[in-house]
Amino acid sequence: MAIEIMLAYILDLFFGDPRWLPHPVRGIGWMINKLEPPLRKCCRGHLSVPYSLERAPEKIERIAGILLVILVVGVSWYLGFITIKLAYSMNRYLGSIISILIIYTLLAVKDLDVESTRVYHSLEQKDIISARKKLSLIVGRDTDNLEDKEIVRATVETVAENIVDGVISPLFYAFIGGAPLALAYKAVSTLDSMVGYKNEKYKDFGWASAKLDTLANFIPARLCIIFLPLAGLLAGKDGLSSWRITRRDGGKNPSLNSGIAEAAIAGALGVQLGGLNFYNSVSVLKPLIGDNLKALEPRHIRESIRISYICSALFLISGVFLIA
Repeated sequence: MAIEIMLAYILDLFFGDPRWLPHPVRGIGWMINKLEPPLRKCCRGHLSVPYSLERAPEKIERIAGILLVILVVGVSWYLGFITIKLAYSMNRYLGSIISILIIYTLLAVKDLDVESTRVYHSLEQKDIISARKKLSLIVGRDTDNLEDKEIVRATVETVAENIVDGVISPLFYAFIGGAPLALAYKAVSTLDSMVGYKNEKYKDFGWASAKLDTLANFIPARLCIIFLPLAGLLAGKDGLSSWRITRRDGGKNPSLNSGIAEAAIAGALGVQLGGLNFYNSVSVLKPLIGDNLKALEPRHIRESIRISYICSALFLISGVFLIA
């Protein structure tokens, strides 16, 4: 299994995520969209529920959301498991190839670089309109009125967050449960990105998805307390400050997991992250993370990407060593 994970990682480094390649996340997203309407019917009284729940519609929505999680995650794991098992029954090499391809599609090492670098190049060319547009493709916040420094901050924060859920977490679950468990993790992550919001529509229905995503990323995020400062040090940045800021500010972010990676990156680069963001024109003030030793500049995007590469490589090598 270690060799399969290594090869999947190498494939991602070279090819990233080709848009023409069938991607499991698209299938998972399709499944979520198909299951949401019928499951929501139970929230509107179309299904028979106990009288006690009729008076607590938020509980009914949470039950529907839990059923969505069970179905989507369960089906994702089972399809991965049965596909690989069937492939192995035909030919052991075919089984390994299928496993490698599945894990490869779940990693985002190269894509994180490509998408963030596009923003960087637009900033370097002083094309702020293009930078805002490219940033809008990788973040959920409003980008139309962001200035240079805020674009850099948003991009660096996105790189930090995706180090966990786009790289370390998929590798972590691949190491402990192979491609099927990594696929189940990606189902959890996709559920959170699609329904795990705190708005009126999803605050109850998406409750289970958001909670499970937090739980699924809990250990990988905390492993970043070790790997990100070390990666920062190897990248020629301040590894000790990364460790210190992670310990000091890692728990400030409302997100129990992404705050750790953001703090580690902020400490390594000597910058300050967090602050005022707008989501669908609604302002959200996030805690400040890191010390404002250096003004945010486009180069910090490239430096954060370099740290993400080193961190992922360190984690991969460590995982391979432990299970080999």
